[in-house]
Amino acid sequence: MNSTLKEIIESLIFISMEPLSLEKIKGVLTDYPDAEIGKAVDELLETYGSNECGIQMVLTGGGYLFTTKPEHDLWIRKLLRNERKNRLSPAALETLSVIAYHQPVTLAEISAVRGVDASHSLKTLLLKRLVKITGRKKAPGKPLIYRTSDKFLTYFGINDIKELPSQEEIMKILDEEEKDIED
Repeated sequence: MNSTLKEIIESLIFISMEPLSLEKIKGVLTDYPDAEIGKAVDELLETYGSNECGIQMVLTGGGYLFTTKPEHDLWIRKLLRNERKNRLSPAALETLSVIAYHQPVTLAEISAVRGVDASHSLKTLLLKRLVKITGRKKAPGKPLIYRTSDKFLTYFGINDIKELPSQEEIMKILDEEEKDIED
């Protein structure tokens, strides 16, 4: 195995702003056989899967990405608590969760679930590319239909919408965060 190839792939994944698919990696590294590229990616996954690194390489949103390990979450949260930029407002998060759990969905359906007009929050989510328009509903007025995007998957660190937590898991997380606030 060419160690330079592994280093190149590692650099490509590190510098990529979005998850980097195997196809994109192969498209960049046309001088290398596909089998060697696949083997190098597998070796990187194994290396970053060990307990010797503070980061890991994961498959999310259809490609590879470097993330921090979940067991370091407490310290990372402390560091980032005051440094978060471009946070979603509570209204935008609520709108996004309605879309994620009820998709495909129209603006009227989102607003009905939330009990308030969701058009401003929806516009914010569209601008941030966390949701996308996927067509029109066959109903009076032919309203637009919204779904979460691949950027949504990346933003939340999941590979598939099916990985969203269940209502029971959400309640457990909220209970734990409440305890952390009290401490």
